Amino acid sequence: MKLPDGPKTSPRLLNRQFKTDPLGFMDAMSDRYGDIFTIMAGSTPLVIVSNPQGIKQIFTSAKEIKASGKLNQGGAALVGNNGLLMLDGLRHKHRRQLLMPPMHGTRVQLYGQRICQVTEKIINDLARGQAFVAYPTVQKITLEVILQALFGLSEGERYEQFRQLLSNLLSFSRSRWLGLSLSYPFLQKDLGRWTPWGYWLDLQQQFDKLLYAEIAQRRSQVDPTRTDVLSELLFARDETGQPMTDEDIRDLFPSLLLGGQDASATAITWSLYWIHRSKDVRDRLLAELDTLGQSADPMAIAALPYLSAVCHEALRIYPTQVVTFPRLVEAPIEVMGYELSPDTVTRGCIYLTHQREDLYPQPKEFKPERFLERQYSPYEFLPFGGGARRCPGEVLALFEMKLVLATILCRYQLALAHEKRVEKPKAIGVNYPPASGLKMILLGERPRSTKPQQFVANSA
Repeated sequence: MKLPDGPKTSPRLLNRQFKTDPLGFMDAMSDRYGDIFTIMAGSTPLVIVSNPQGIKQIFTSAKEIKASGKLNQGGAALVGNNGLLMLDGLRHKHRRQLLMPPMHGTRVQLYGQRICQVTEKIINDLARGQAFVAYPTVQKITLEVILQALFGLSEGERYEQFRQLLSNLLSFSRSRWLGLSLSYPFLQKDLGRWTPWGYWLDLQQQFDKLLYAEIAQRRSQVDPTRTDVLSELLFARDETGQPMTDEDIRDLFPSLLLGGQDASATAITWSLYWIHRSKDVRDRLLAELDTLGQSADPMAIAALPYLSAVCHEALRIYPTQVVTFPRLVEAPIEVMGYELSPDTVTRGCIYLTHQREDLYPQPKEFKPERFLERQYSPYEFLPFGGGARRCPGEVLALFEMKLVLATILCRYQLALAHEKRVEKPKAIGVNYPPASGLKMILLGERPRSTKPQQFVANSA
């Protein structure tokens, strides 16, 4: 077996370096070893690839390289035993297909008006002329969008219960205390809700109770007009043709919740930073938005080329995932001139691919126009992963990102609280929002004469 070169440092030290500064660690590995290198995880070789041709081979060599769910078993306590991350083969393919309709096509269009209304409501609550922290503010928006898209809830007692519980659950899922418990199994003891693991189990039990109550009510009061993910799953059949159990439905939600709030909030927050850091970008984007007039349809907004380029460039610099889903070599295969044997694990590095000079000249610079000048392949630009494990919520996430940004920019005037500060990413869970949370100032409303009066949901 001829593996790519890599560091000879102990796995424990490498792991500590990665956890301290994940992106800096990847940059250092790339500078020293190039676009393919090996890190030993105990006795298992982990091959990291950032070359687009190598990534393409990994994604398309399905017979030799499997996207095995067993590689994610360590996260079962976080996302459930039967979530998409844990499933393989037919079960994974079928359940992924069940999730696609509510988060694609005309279904997504129906969320447009709600996204704009939620954004306006939350920004309106901010004090004029005072600083606020953008990341947690945007998280409030993305949480409400989740409640609408995943559960079909926008008001009422159960909506309020879900909103509060999910806020607590998602917040604690990112905490250092839970991270320690997940890293060290001996800490996973239920000693009551005043201990980290006990508190986590209590939150999960509350979520289960609330979700199962909602499922029971929906099953007894069938409403075929509902378009949310939960309603779609209630009457779906599993891969054997049997109705989905309540437990199977429950286990599909944690990964959607974690990705739906944090990943989207991170991408939107970075977009706000880059837009307000560059006057030229902001002016060009506002000019494009103003071409839609005073009554802008969400689908027309989503189709704007420069807005799309801004979102793509923000996702390029700090993608919502640093690496792709791990894949397991099951039959000998040659990748980029190296021989990978069975039991080797391989991952594409999204972050390093997006930093390649040959693809993205001056990669550290925010240049949305590069996405207007060139169309990148799914192996060159892959912020949501790729292959069979590509994020199922990609379409909804991009749609939400564009509408939130358009609503804020069209209706309000914002500024960075610290214009000269260069924001750096900080690892929170698997996402990398600005370390400061991004302090901004709401200056006031944008002059009425240059802003759309109302976004109207597409009637299609």
